[in-house]
Amino acid sequence: MAKRRRVIGAKEKAKVALAAVKEQKTARELSTHFKVHITQVGAWKKKLIEAAPEIFERDYKGSREQEFKQRESELYEEIGRLKMELEWVKKKLQHSTEALRSLVEPGHASLSIRRQCELLGLPRSTYYMEPASESPTNLKLMRLIDQQHLEHPHMGRQSMTQWLQLQGHQVNIKRVRRLMDLMDLVAIYPRPRTTLRNPEHSVYPYLLRGVKIERVNQVWSTDITYIPMEQGFMYLTAVIDWRSRHVLSWRLSNTLESSFCIDALEDALVASGNQPEIFNTDQGVQFTSHRFLEVLQTRDILVSMDGKGRAIDNVFIERFWRSLKYEDIYLKAYESIADLYKGLERYIEFYSTQRPHQSLGGKTPQSVYEQAA
Repeated sequence: MAKRRRVIGAKEKAKVALAAVKEQKTARELSTHFKVHITQVGAWKKKLIEAAPEIFERDYKGSREQEFKQRESELYEEIGRLKMELEWVKKKLQHSTEALRSLVEPGHASLSIRRQCELLGLPRSTYYMEPASESPTNLKLMRLIDQQHLEHPHMGRQSMTQWLQLQGHQVNIKRVRRLMDLMDLVAIYPRPRTTLRNPEHSVYPYLLRGVKIERVNQVWSTDITYIPMEQGFMYLTAVIDWRSRHVLSWRLSNTLESSFCIDALEDALVASGNQPEIFNTDQGVQFTSHRFLEVLQTRDILVSMDGKGRAIDNVFIERFWRSLKYEDIYLKAYESIADLYKGLERYIEFYSTQRPHQSLGGKTPQSVYEQAA
C-alpha cells in the first residue's frame, strides 16, 4: 500500500522556522527534532524572514470589532470540540515515541489520524515513517571531505570519491556530490563558463587583478564556510580587511540563506565605523542577491566578484578558514552551538589581537587595522 503523504500545518511550520531563526540548533538537529526534511528547515526559515516585515505593515483598524465577534463565535465552537478531545487525551498519558504510535486509533469515529497526532505531539511523519536526516556516517564523510578540500581545493567530485574509496569508504559519486553540494563546496580550477546563474541576480567583474593592496579599508571581502560539529554542522560567514587581515565581523547560520551574510556585512560597517572602497565576494547566490548588493550600492562601494573556480581571487579569507579549522575547529569538535559560539569568539579574538602574522611584520591584524584606520 502506498504511504500517505504528510501534511504539515502552518503552526508546525512556524515553530520550525522560529527555531531555525534562533540559530540555537543546527539544521540537522532541527530536522531530527521536528521530524521534517532538512531542506524544509531552510525553506521555512527563509519564508518567515521574508514575510516578517508584512506583520508590521498591516492595518488592523476598521474591521477589528467584526473580526473579534467572528473569532468569538469560532472560539466557542472550538471549546466544545477541544473539551471532547481533551477527555480523549487524558486517557493517553504515555510519552515514548513507540507508546505514542500505539495510541493512534486509525478507525476513530471523530478524530482523524492527523488530529490524533497533533494532540499527542506526534508528527505524522514519525507515525508513518522515519524522517530523512544526515547519518553519523555521512557526518564523518563530510568532515573528511572538508579537510581534504582545504588541503587540495582542486579536487572535484570524481577525485574526491576516488580518494574516499582509497581510504576504505564505500561511497559513490552520487553520494559525494550530494554531500559536497550540502557543504557548498566546489572544486577550484580554471574551467569553461558553463555555470547557470540566476537571471535576476547581477554578477560583477573581478576588479582586483593586478591591484596593489596598500591601505586598510581599500578592500574587504567575505565568504561562507562549512563548520563540522559532533551532532551536525553550521555555516560561518565572515568579513575581513585585506590589508590587515583583521576579521571585522562574523555570523553563524544553520541554513545557507543570504540574511546572515547581510547581517555580517552590516555588522562590519557599524562596528568598524568605516567602509571599503571595494568589496569582494564570490558569485554565490547569497552575495548576488538584490538585498546584499543594495547594502553596498547605497554606500557607493564598488563590487568585485571572484572568477568561477579561482582560489587566488579571495585568498586572504581562504587562509583564515584554513587557520580557523586546523587551529581550532578540528581540534575541539564542538558538541553544541553555544560552545561553538564561545569557541569562535575566543579564536577570532586570538587571531586578530594576539596571533602575529609574518606578512604583517610580526604584528597582529587588529593593531595594523587600528593604527592605519
